[in-house]
Parts: sequence; C-alpha cells; structure tokens
Amino acid sequence: MRIGIVTAGGDCPGLNAVIRAAVRKGVLHYGNEFVGFTEGWRGLIEDLSMPLNLQTTDEILSRGGTILRSSRLDIRQVHGGYVKCMQTMARHGVEALIAIGGNGTQAASLALTEVGVNVVGVPKTIDNDLSGTDMCFGFDTAVNVATEAIDRLHTTAEAHNRVIICEVMGRHTGWIAACAGLAGGAHVIVIPERPIDLDDICAQVQYEWQEGRQYAIIVAAEGAHLPNTEWASPSRKLGGIGVALAKVIEERTGYETRSISLGHVQRGGTPTAYDRQLATRYGVAAVDVVNERRYGRMVALKNSVIVDIPLEDAVAPPRGVDAQLMGVITALRPPALKYSGLSAEASG
Repeated sequence: MRIGIVTAGGDCPGLNAVIRAAVRKGVLHYGNEFVGFTEGWRGLIEDLSMPLNLQTTDEILSRGGTILRSSRLDIRQVHGGYVKCMQTMARHGVEALIAIGGNGTQAASLALTEVGVNVVGVPKTIDNDLSGTDMCFGFDTAVNVATEAIDRLHTTAEAHNRVIICEVMGRHTGWIAACAGLAGGAHVIVIPERPIDLDDICAQVQYEWQEGRQYAIIVAAEGAHLPNTEWASPSRKLGGIGVALAKVIEERTGYETRSISLGHVQRGGTPTAYDRQLATRYGVAAVDVVNERRYGRMVALKNSVIVDIPLEDAVAPPRGVDAQLMGVITALRPPALKYSGLSAEASG
C-alpha cells in the first residue's frame, strides 16, 4: 500500500517523531511506501511532495517543526479542493492519507472521509484541547518551556518588587496556563474557561505584599477574556491580553506590573522525551489502523492506552480544563480575599 502523510496547521514539537514512526513501522512490517505532501493541505491542492523512506526520516526524532512544513490553508475553503486532493493522491498512487493536525485538520479529514477519501488522523495541538484524546503531543514540551520561563520570572520579579504577567498560548482553553502555572508556582492563573475577575486578581496580588513577599507572578492564557475591553470577545485577534491586564492591575493596585508573551517559543525547538515517545506511539498506531483499512478514525490516548476513535468524536467542541484541575488551582490560594483599592504603600 502507498500511504500519504500531511502535517497541517500550526507546527509543534513531535511532528517529525510521528512521521518517522509511521514510515519505519509501515516499511519494515507492512511493506508500505510513503509520500509526504508538503506545506499542509497546500501540498495536496498544488501537488507538492517529497519522498518519505527510511533514509529521509532517519535522525529526525529529536527535531522540532516538521520536515514536511505546514500551512494554515483549509482544504474546505478551496474551490474544488476535495477533487484536487483526490486527483493528487491518484497521481501518486496513494490509497490512504495520514493527517497530522489539530481541530481544523481533523475537521478537514472528516470532510474528506465523507467524500470517499481514506483518511486516518493523528491528534496534534500544543493547546491540548482536541476532543476524544487525553493528550496531544507537543503539549508537554510547551508546558516545560513555559514552566522554565515562569521559574526565571520569579527571581526577577522578586528582585524588583514587581508583578509580572506571563502570557502563554491557549485560544479556547487554558491547559498550558493551568499546568505551567501550577508547575511554576504562579500566584494567579487566568484561563478562558473562567471570566476574569479583576477584584479577585488584585486581591491576590495585594495578599502577596501583605504576606511580605512583595512580588507576584500571573500566568494568563492568550484567549482569556478581559471584560469591557477589546480582549472581551472570543473571536478577537489573539495576543495582548498580558499587556492589557498589566495596565489594569498597576492602575488598581499601584504596584509596578510588567508582562511578557512567550509566543511561538512554546511551539519551537526540541520535543521533550514524553512528546517523542507519545508521538512515536501515535505514528505506529496510525499505520496499523491504515493497514487494517479502518478509515475515518483518529488515534487517541485514553487512560494511558493508544486507541482509535471516529473522526466525528475528534471534531467535537474543544476539551477545556477539567473541574479537578481547576479545583487544585483554587486549593492553592487563600479563600475569601477582598480587593481593598489602591494600596497606600504602593501609591505613596
């Protein structure tokens, strides 16, 4: 069987590990041949490809990014996109496609399946919010990068008696903010799943000064909503919530407040050991599902076991931070704090 592989949407650490594992399992155990379509779905629309074999995928396990490159092009928005995709696959003799990507990619995979294309999905998003799986590869690396940054911010914030806001990725959900914030000992964690309560945040900042620490670290997901501002709408352009929140906190508390956005640093670089092995497990499982001709499925992690689920389950609404993790966040902060207005020692 000749199999195509595509990586679509945002890049993340672990993509190359999936590609390598799929090719090695397919070539060594099934006698498969592989074609890589480059630049995301554009490769299938414009017939852009490269050979994938044991040689071209050797030594890529630890590399970040994707040797196939990627793009945000959505095949569903291209006139005649499905037909062009099928024509490209037929031209290369490709019988089935492994599509590695997040919410948009798996939605496109489902659409292709519905018009007769043989597709198997692999879940990828550092936001970790894809439905149907407990974990997406790339997430662990992003959390480790964010945690290291938070660790470093503690020392500089303490040295200057500052509030520092660390803005991390998370469009619809706050998985990175929640996990990195907990691991990095943040005093406040702001996520899209909960509306921002400025009085509560300012009360927590004041509490740190009252207890003698005189600094505070806040971790904010980029998709968090700040009421009565341009950052209040879920459909707004991402980025900037940290700057906006810093301005409000400084005005309301009187404490010097700075912000930093980690941006694409979170999705670049070498994948962690966990992401390498998870991505490898996904790649092996995807090839098994393809060779069993069980199309329209996505491999997933459930209770530490790799399974496969219908693509319909993968494109359900994003999976938000669960109540148990939110409970841990709440348990680490003092209850019933009250904002007392501009602090005299800060304003004086």
